[in-house]
Amino acid sequence: MGLVRHSRILAGLSCTLSLLAGTAIAADTSGGFTVGSTNVAVADPSVPRPPGKPCVVELFNDVTFTDFNSRPYAYAPPDGCQGHWAKVVLEADFSVTAGRQFDRTATLWLGGVNLYFGTTQEPSSKVAPSWHVERDLSDYGSLLRSAQQGQAIIGNIVNGTYTGVIHGSARLLFYPGRSPVRAPDGVYPLGADPIGNTTALNGPADKLAKTLSLPRNIERAYLDVFAQSQGGDEFWYTCVPDAYAQATQECGGGNFRETEVSIDGQPAGVAPVYPWIYTGGMDPYLWRPTPGVQTLNFTPYRVDLTPFAGQLSDGAPHEVAVSVAGAHGYFSATATLLVYRDAWAQQVSGQVTSNTLVGQQPEPTIGSTLVTGSNDAVSGDITTGLKRQFVIEGYADTSHGRVRSKVAQTVGFADTQTFTINSAGYRQISDQVTSVDSVSQSRIGPFVTTEYREKFSYPLHVDFNQVIATDGSNSSTTTVHQGYEKHDTHRLFGIDLYSAKVSNSVDSADTLNFNASGALTSHNGQHSTQAFAFRDSLGSCYRTDLSTLSGALATYSEGQGCPGQSNRVFWFSRPDGSPASGNPWSTW
Repeated sequence: MGLVRHSRILAGLSCTLSLLAGTAIAADTSGGFTVGSTNVAVADPSVPRPPGKPCVVELFNDVTFTDFNSRPYAYAPPDGCQGHWAKVVLEADFSVTAGRQFDRTATLWLGGVNLYFGTTQEPSSKVAPSWHVERDLSDYGSLLRSAQQGQAIIGNIVNGTYTGVIHGSARLLFYPGRSPVRAPDGVYPLGADPIGNTTALNGPADKLAKTLSLPRNIERAYLDVFAQSQGGDEFWYTCVPDAYAQATQECGGGNFRETEVSIDGQPAGVAPVYPWIYTGGMDPYLWRPTPGVQTLNFTPYRVDLTPFAGQLSDGAPHEVAVSVAGAHGYFSATATLLVYRDAWAQQVSGQVTSNTLVGQQPEPTIGSTLVTGSNDAVSGDITTGLKRQFVIEGYADTSHGRVRSKVAQTVGFADTQTFTINSAGYRQISDQVTSVDSVSQSRIGPFVTTEYREKFSYPLHVDFNQVIATDGSNSSTTTVHQGYEKHDTHRLFGIDLYSAKVSNSVDSADTLNFNASGALTSHNGQHSTQAFAFRDSLGSCYRTDLSTLSGALATYSEGQGCPGQSNRVFWFSRPDGSPASGNPWSTW
């Protein structure tokens, strides 16, 4: 590729972006919540839409979930929106009747591929919550070109004790037109269920794996990963190494978790595990009416596997697998492989040339200053830390030359748990940060053609403070800070083409009061805030803040700090932080 073509590509992209920036703005990304309401309220943006009327395909309507059986549905592509789709959006609405019910895991599937993953809001005796979720499925367009079977799975128990009945509806919206972002050419689920389901990973040796026969002209590849903590791992972020579990009265197994990706048994990448907290977690009043970060609608983590493109194109079957380091019973996992094909080559060849992730075991360093005193009193810290740096490089011989790809990543995990345990009470403070700093590059000859930089940070602070009175009654105050930070930059031939920053944080607190028999008598002091902010280099700006008090929405504001004090987001942006391909503006 010569310099003349480089300049033409840049000029073409500049014109395209200028046109889009000038005309394609979706101004309404708000939720429209009512102050004083006890219904679910979140500050998250909706998926921005292109102009024009979409074609709507209903997946299911007002289906009830009262057992652990799946709810099947049939899908066919929309007749009225043939050809190109500028965007495809999943919309789903859920509710649960007033009464008693656990939070439940919710998933939607099509042809084995996950379309949605999240959990449900818990009801109360007086509140029947309802909520809306959306997911940008534009990258899954090739899956949606053919008629297939799908299913909704929300395992639920309804009986004399657990009375909440869950209802749900879902639809796909297809917006005709062209997108500036090239969508993947192939979508491959890793699960064994042909319609779709998650896989339980009980320990670090367990894996979600699929042996795939792939096209022979792959030039880029990515893996979307979900790893959801369940069972004994639900509160993994508060667990301690087995040696300290008895003294601290905590779950064992440690609190380091990380998703490992492999190809043909060799390490291929890592995905951080987000510490999602469900609406029944720790203290259910913490999450009424505003749940934790992404609780109702998880965001997948996308792993760049492009250095393996040449290897995956050799015509042999290849195993792609996911496991969870530190899993301790258990994680629910699913993953989807996305591939881009070289349209002008029947055969792409190549290989991985360097992989420094091989041999780097995900084994954290543990430290302790715990001291045991009289009457089983315990005080001190337990620290857990791990930092790994690795580089994976490979090349692929394509129709536009030999493309050399490199993924360089630094992943970090730092956790400190402070305990104060004595006859007067029990206090545990957990401070944790998971971080990722990654750079993906593609090079043709001496030129770095595309570069994609990502920085993630998942801060979590949990303070559980139980105070025991002399009569045996006690109060338990829980304070939680949960954050999600993402900053990404796309570069083309050394020029910053696009950058975006997402910040989402939830702060919540509540106190539970128990009598000497251990029965809950009351709760007080419930309050929370959520702040969601998004900006990109083209002028998109989204900011929504809310606060809650005593289980009701207290304040709600939109656009503060944005131009004109108004949220305005370009339709091709991803303000929720959902993943984009490593070089989405690629012209080949």
